[in-house]
Amino acid sequence: MHFVRPVLRWTSILLLWTVIAACLAVTIVPRYLDRIYYHGPESGHYDGERFFNPDGEDTARVPGSRRGGRAGFLWRQATGADGRPEWPDRVAVHKDTPPARVTGGAMRATWVGHATVLVQADGLNLLTDPVWSDVAGPFGLAGPRRTAPPGIDLDKLPRIDLIVVSHNHYDHLDLPTLKKLWERDQPLIVTSLGNDTILRSAGIEARGADWGERVTLRPGIDVIVNRNHHWSSRWFTDRNRALWSSFVVTLPDGNLFFAGDTGAGDYQWANQAASYGPIRLAILPIGAFRFEEGEMRTGSHIGPGEAIKLWNRMGRPVTLPMHWGTFRLSWEGYWTPPRMLRAIQACAGETSGRFAPQSIGRPWDIPALGATPPPVDDARVDACLEDPAVTALR
Repeated sequence: MHFVRPVLRWTSILLLWTVIAACLAVTIVPRYLDRIYYHGPESGHYDGERFFNPDGEDTARVPGSRRGGRAGFLWRQATGADGRPEWPDRVAVHKDTPPARVTGGAMRATWVGHATVLVQADGLNLLTDPVWSDVAGPFGLAGPRRTAPPGIDLDKLPRIDLIVVSHNHYDHLDLPTLKKLWERDQPLIVTSLGNDTILRSAGIEARGADWGERVTLRPGIDVIVNRNHHWSSRWFTDRNRALWSSFVVTLPDGNLFFAGDTGAGDYQWANQAASYGPIRLAILPIGAFRFEEGEMRTGSHIGPGEAIKLWNRMGRPVTLPMHWGTFRLSWEGYWTPPRMLRAIQACAGETSGRFAPQSIGRPWDIPALGATPPPVDDARVDACLEDPAVTALR
């Protein structure tokens, strides 16, 4: 019996220290995980501490959190216990071996996977949001794992001249990949405000720019940082400490547009991108738009219907759909984004073939600028979202 009292006393002390540690963690850890990536004057999208979407903030709600709140959503994401369609564990892809350079007015594009695309034109080798890591998450441990391997092996990449990084989510800003590319090629890396701080912390030089600013690579080739509609975070409490963006790269034979990761917002940022000159190739997301059955969009991610509306506003350029088929980030099935895009186009009568799904690793020769097809009315796209061929897709 004389052993019971000391055990109870030490158990009480341990419990007390556990409670104290938990209280300290609640107050200290969030501050530790917060990061100040940028200091600058207030603007129409920066309040002196955090960036925001000037066209209305609809990205704050955790997608799919209507049932069971945030904790319920995180549990369903971790377990898949929400009736979501099955995904393959691994898919086979073609492996491209790109040429050293493309010149003479030609343009060549290869979808490497997710938001990573190699574009070669006018002697320029450009990568968008390069991610070669197998896991998109902190320390390469926590986060979604690749379903599709990269369509180009990293050691088969030609020398890279330019990289654009849209924002700091792990499936777009991959420090291990960027570190390797920087050490190998020392390309010009252009990103939006604050993300350059993250890159420099890893020994990677980058140019951070605000919406509307230009960075010149060489005469005739500028990178214009353009607005889009998203949010940012690397940890838990550093939300919106760095900016997100799309990009226009001006080229002699027609511009390149890369949307980054985005919701639709007010759509006007697509009009702005088109104002810099005709777009020869646009790279638009179509996936990760559904976090509950039946959703067609979220504030942070456009679905195929919204992608068509944005494509309209950019002058209906040749467009490569991306942000699907690599990392499972959402509820919809593996093939749903491209199949839904095709179904909406068929319903709306859009037959130009200028906005067509591509295979990972298959090189694509981009045609020269030419006559653009007629626009597809927004109301018709909305009506097609109710078409049985579209709503049947999970």
